[in-house]
Amino acid sequence: MDRKSEITGETEKSSGWRGSRDVWLQAAKRAFLETGLDAVKIQPLANSLKISRTSFYWFFKDRNALLDALLEEWETKNTGAFVAACESYAETITEAVLNLITVFYDEEVFEPQLDFAVRGWAHQSDSVMARVNLMDERRLAAIRDMFVRFGFASDDADVRARTVYLVQIGYISMQVQESVATRMSRVQRYVEIYTGRPPTQSEVDRFHARLKFRPQERGASLHTVA
Repeated sequence: MDRKSEITGETEKSSGWRGSRDVWLQAAKRAFLETGLDAVKIQPLANSLKISRTSFYWFFKDRNALLDALLEEWETKNTGAFVAACESYAETITEAVLNLITVFYDEEVFEPQLDFAVRGWAHQSDSVMARVNLMDERRLAAIRDMFVRFGFASDDADVRARTVYLVQIGYISMQVQESVATRMSRVQRYVEIYTGRPPTQSEVDRFHARLKFRPQERGASLHTVA
């Protein structure tokens, strides 16, 4: 008899609701980001969700399966955002780099805190470190291929890709906080340093429009920078 069959007859909470795989996964992610890996345990998660502990086993074999799902979400979301941005349409390399920088500003697309937390986890686990290294290589390859697509030699593309990526990861690791105005004021120079040419004003205007940023606005702060 499998685990799911064993728990079929057990009494659920009065609502009878077991949640869903995503409900359990998102609760685990919140606990991971707010408290750390040790907080990702079945009973505390069940308590926070007000769901029977046994409901967990309808969706995951055990805690290790849940932790693996957390890593898969990180890989799919954060690395997927890099790859999609690098492959998106652009007429120039400067526009392509602006497409990539947009990812760093949109936490609905790329979660810097999740990246930070997973990198911390990797220092406790060789297997997680191996997955982090693999994702770093995949992201670098996507950026490198983007430069090659616009005519850069492979060795040049590799160095430029590392410059773009390692700067961003450094900002995440340092948990830098800057105002929107400060961040935006640097974007054009970043693009010029990364590509060797400045973006056009129309490219910058489209970049601002995607992020709903008006240059005259000041105030709100963001946690990571491009």
